[in-house]
Amino acid sequence: MVPGPAPVSGPLLKLRAPISFWGGVDPKTGLITQGGHPDKDRCVAGTILAIPATIGSSGSSAVLAELIHGGCAPKAILLQSIDAILIVGVLVAQEMGWPAPLAAEVAFAELPEEGNVVVAADGNVSWST
Repeated sequence: MVPGPAPVSGPLLKLRAPISFWGGVDPKTGLITQGGHPDKDRCVAGTILAIPATIGSSGSSAVLAELIHGGCAPKAILLQSIDAILIVGVLVAQEMGWPAPLAAEVAFAELPEEGNVVVAADGNVSWST
């Protein structure tokens, strides 16, 4: 868990496949650009972003830091398992004094497919049906 402003709420964007931030998310707009990704052309900005897995690249932390700096980052990032390299982008943003999202490890399969969710300071996620 990487703390951030909490609680935070917003629309859930639960990705249907793993993603590479490096080359898979436009750092200027937050649009998913990864070819063949089922969520291509959706935007991560302002969402509670749930990711089943990341496709590795050390550049993913830089892309996430750019998203944060440019105001196009998710409000929170929920991961099936924490990706240390991606999280470096959050930590760098915090060091720079930028408003970085909370990041937490969650039971991905238990999340709803869509809707609004609330992420508490301890990383617990709640939603209403």
